[in-house]
Amino acid sequence: MPEIITFDLLKRFFIEIFNILKTSDPKVIEVWIEPSEVLFFNRYNKYQINEFLEIIDSVSIKKGNYSDYIVINKIPFIVEAIKSLDLDIRDLALIITFDGFEALIAEILKLNNYKTINNFRFSDKSNLKNPNSQKRYEIDVIAVQKNYMLFIDAKQWKRKDSFGAMNKAGNLQFTRVKALVNNPEVIYKLCKKLKMKTNMEEMILIPFMVSLEQNFFKMNENKIPLVSICQLNSFLQELFRNKNYFKTIEFSRNLN
Repeated sequence: MPEIITFDLLKRFFIEIFNILKTSDPKVIEVWIEPSEVLFFNRYNKYQINEFLEIIDSVSIKKGNYSDYIVINKIPFIVEAIKSLDLDIRDLALIITFDGFEALIAEILKLNNYKTINNFRFSDKSNLKNPNSQKRYEIDVIAVQKNYMLFIDAKQWKRKDSFGAMNKAGNLQFTRVKALVNNPEVIYKLCKKLKMKTNMEEMILIPFMVSLEQNFFKMNENKIPLVSICQLNSFLQELFRNKNYFKTIEFSRNLN
């Protein structure tokens, strides 16, 4: 491009894209727009636009039926925009739905070198009196790094939500993880999905919740962490050092 790509230039670009995304359908993760809709590009030709977008992971040019389109992927856009905008990540997260919120959590985990899966469902077949009494569970996001396995319940809570509701949700998340431990065949299936070594003898399981907004409460009564999306990155970076403050489950069993 004829001008140096500065921080202010990037900021202007991300602000314009963000304003475009605010008017889009929150259910749509990949947004296609005409190049002319991005006023930032009006002074550049298509070669200069391509050169600029080489440094942007979340925005690209794709061929449509008859012409080129600017394509914006909301999840990586939010992660990139945090570095370039004064906006809080919770404001950026408003351009996505709950499913997108779970995907954003997974994206932040991946940036911290975790393997992830979303919406893991399983049946608790332990201590059954009859096959019809088994309980069904779903965990929003599961992430693993080395012998640490994280179980995340995604909540788009507001600050006004009561401690009682958060406390109950944290206890339910812990119940889900305990049910998982009681079903070794489920953990074996989970390890295969995450491409883990299934002969790992010891794992540390950590349940916690991630909310859209920051709350006054950091943990529930049983030391299940409540983390806002804007604090998630720092929480992950400090997790191994602070894990003794949280409720964890140590799982020691050969899965082969």
